[in-house]
Amino acid sequence: MGSSSLRTLGSAALLRRALPSGEFSGRPGGQFQVDSTAWGILALTACGGSAELLDQSRHLLMREQLPDGRLCVKKPHPASYWPTSLAILAWQDSQSCSEAQQRSVRFLLNTTGFHFPRQSDAPSAHDSLLKGWPWVDETHSWVEPTAMSVMALRATGHGRHDRVQEAVRMLLDRQLPHGGWNYGNTLVFGKELHPMPENTGAALAGLSGSVDRDVVLPSLQYLHSEVARLQTPISLGWSLLGLAAWQMAPPNAATLVERCLANQKRYGEYETSALCLLVLGALAMEMGGQIPLLSASVYKGLPLALTQ
Repeated sequence: MGSSSLRTLGSAALLRRALPSGEFSGRPGGQFQVDSTAWGILALTACGGSAELLDQSRHLLMREQLPDGRLCVKKPHPASYWPTSLAILAWQDSQSCSEAQQRSVRFLLNTTGFHFPRQSDAPSAHDSLLKGWPWVDETHSWVEPTAMSVMALRATGHGRHDRVQEAVRMLLDRQLPHGGWNYGNTLVFGKELHPMPENTGAALAGLSGSVDRDVVLPSLQYLHSEVARLQTPISLGWSLLGLAAWQMAPPNAATLVERCLANQKRYGEYETSALCLLVLGALAMEMGGQIPLLSASVYKGLPLALTQ
């Protein structure tokens, strides 16, 4: 499957999830979801989607922003602010959304998870003081939301901010001794935990351009050895994105994507966020990282000015 046919297929699948108002549903025929809309914007942008629809979707996403800049899974649940980084990326290069993007950037720079000094008898081995970002307010920072926030802040030119630099150190501290990442633990009661492809891909995408290759080489080798067996969209999508960020595209990437898409005939259509991840991962293999998410690692402009 070439990039042209993938764009066509991806656009068609995503447009079936676009609601009349311009937002995206979690599934075909479903209801609006904040994260699905942000992922839909990112994937449809990479597929060359309609500028008018994308602009409409971005503006509708702004309606979900709370006064402090966060975007939540649902407005009545402000603690679930992990979609904020997705919205920052979805608003990238949209002048009319710049003020909303600034508010979200400020929110991330001033927010972190729950952190505490590690006790000598603690069951887990990672440095629990290093700050990243959590899934939910007042909980510990974990790998995927931290990687997403790093990508969002770097996309807006804040890669050298102290918060981002500390988050990079946090991700490196959570790397497993033999390579790879899981949700965010390394050793528990002295036993090394297993890596997970999706978390490894997200971490590698977030770290690209910030650390030397040698620092993450065991993780790259782990992911490259695992990718051929992956058949689910989130694991495969993040794995392809992570490998593309380090120019390690597997030669059979197109075949892997086709196999994953074909699984929908057996298991049903994928959720929008999962489908978008798969589309972005597949396109990243052919576009050299020049897609939303990965293009953040090569940001060359000035930091986004944060107005009061």
